[in-house]
Amino acid sequence: MLGTVAKGKIIDENDNAYYVQIDGTTYELKKQELTQDEIPKIGDEIEGFIYDNKSHDREMTQFLPFAQPDQYGWGKVTEVRPGLGVFVDVGLPDKDVVVSMDDLPREKERWPRRDDRLLVRLETDYKDRIWAKLADENIFDQLAANFPNGMNNENVFGTVYASREIGAFVLTNDYYLGFVHESQMPRPMRLGEQFKGRVIGISQYGRLNLSTLPRAFEEIDDDAQMILMSLRRRETKTLPFYDKSDAQDIKRYFGISKSAFKRALGHLLKAGLIEEDKTAGTITLIKDPEENTDGEE
Repeated sequence: MLGTVAKGKIIDENDNAYYVQIDGTTYELKKQELTQDEIPKIGDEIEGFIYDNKSHDREMTQFLPFAQPDQYGWGKVTEVRPGLGVFVDVGLPDKDVVVSMDDLPREKERWPRRDDRLLVRLETDYKDRIWAKLADENIFDQLAANFPNGMNNENVFGTVYASREIGAFVLTNDYYLGFVHESQMPRPMRLGEQFKGRVIGISQYGRLNLSTLPRAFEEIDDDAQMILMSLRRRETKTLPFYDKSDAQDIKRYFGISKSAFKRALGHLLKAGLIEEDKTAGTITLIKDPEENTDGEE
């Protein structure tokens, strides 16, 4: 059956290839795709992975694919075809394998894109067509490692293995299971998407709760960072400036315009990092993001 490792007998050869017969069908095995140490000859039995290439010619290769019927492997998406599904590279020299649209999310915005990656195995149907089948949740449960304590607010890198309305289920690069709630992403995350996020807690199901939204201080522009720095340097963490301060005083102290100052104040107030006392005409640092990188948000 196509899509499996099989043995056959070499019945012919030329300068570039051997011709291997299995159950009455002949497969071409390119000599450059041999991996065994011993050079075979006509009449020998030889083993390799059998498939049909992009031109529908029958081939054998000893370059075994990452994924096989009894083995899952990560495949990179090479093409998206709306009426069919997505093609993934599983390591075959001249063939990408399709994940059927029936196995993909209903919403096209959640479909994988080129260079996303999927954990798949191979399956051959009754028409001898080879398909890539997505790993289900049980497989990821088996792959998962236990995450250590104290990961809150740590950055993680991962891959989405299920994208649903409620959020995205992910496997981190350290093989920890995680979940990104739909409120913690700026847009729906794609199946197969690789991303950077941060830990914001632990779910009742033993997964890391993650966020892909930037931390408050990561959204702050240079002017706001400068104001933060000035506040940090004050023992009282307070400065005699607010949104109604004189433009010339702002320019002399911060070197920026009043409009830029007000815009920066707005970012800091929205992020909950400062408070403004309009009566006293001051701003005060109440939450320093650089002192909260290891704590809870």
